[in-house]
Formats: sequence, structure tokens, C-alpha cells
Amino acid sequence: MSYYFVIVGTQDNPLFEYEFGTSKQGGDGFAHFAEQTKHLNQFILHASLDIVEEVQWTNSQMYLKVVDKFFNSYVSCFMTGGNVKFLLLHQPPSSIGGLGAAGTVASATTAGAGGAAGSGIAGLASATATRSSTSIGANPTSPQTEEAVKNFFLEVYENYVKAIMSPFYKVNMEIRSPVFRSRVAAAGRKYL
Repeated sequence: MSYYFVIVGTQDNPLFEYEFGTSKQGGDGFAHFAEQTKHLNQFILHASLDIVEEVQWTNSQMYLKVVDKFFNSYVSCFMTGGNVKFLLLHQPPSSIGGLGAAGTVASATTAGAGGAAGSGIAGLASATATRSSTSIGANPTSPQTEEAVKNFFLEVYENYVKAIMSPFYKVNMEIRSPVFRSRVAAAGRKYL
């Protein structure tokens, strides 16, 4: 599974960005987003901010779970008390044939345009059925995945609080600390 983590400030400005992959179940720790969709990660997370702002008033928890879905990419959110948002875009491993989000859409579009819509829909259904497992990498909405993402957010939040307690940090300032980056990476290896 590939992950893209962003901390968004109170003025919807990015404070920290980190892209990584799973280290569990034989993962190599590197993100494997499709090259065609890699540049969309920032836009997907920025677009989900509207949904986050709606959900934050209906939920009293800091961890809002999965708040948005874009094709086969899921967005989870954690809100701090100061209205800083932790957003995690997670994308399950691509289905058989190596299709990512853009590949799945393209295959469904071309199948629909060619008159063989049944095969395109069946392909999408079979790709969904292969992710019905309860492992963290296979099902982004399973309770195990939700718990792992929540623990990741809690550990990053603890490190975030330590980072902003510095007398040199100002509100909504970008976090450039290599120590903070390494601790986020360690949390990602530990939980995701």
C-alpha cells in the first residue's frame, strides 16, 4: 500500500509532506503511486478539505477515519485541537495487471466506449473482490487498517506537539525538522 501524508495548517497551507509505502507484509517502504496519478495526490487531499470541514462538526473525536474516496484512493483525517489537519492518502496495491486509479478508469471508459461494457464492469467488480481480505494492505476500510492508521496519527500527533513547542516555531510555519521527518517515517514503518 502506498501512503501520502500531509499536515495542513489553519489557513489550509501545507506544513509537512511525506510519501512512503508499507513496510508490512513484504513491502519495501517505498510509495508505488502510478506515475500518471502521482501529481494528483496534493489535489486529492486539498479537495477533501471541504469534506473534512463538514465532518469535523458532526464528530467529537479527533480521529475522523476515512472521510473521502477518490477512485481507489482513500483519505483519512485526524484533527488537532488547534484546527490543524493530518491527512493520509492511502492507496491499496494495484489489482492484477498493474492497473492503478487512472488505469482502472481508462479500462472502464474504453470498455464502455467499445460496446463491451459488461467486461469493464466485471473487471472492476473482480478487482474490488480481490481486496475483500482483512489484511491492512488489502482493505483500507477494515477495522485493522483503521486501528493502524489511528495509531500512526496518534504517534505523529505526539511528535507534532513536541515540534511546535519549540520557541522558534510560529503558527502555520512549515515543519522542516529532519528529526520530525525521521519520526514520521518510523511511525509509518511501525504501524503501516
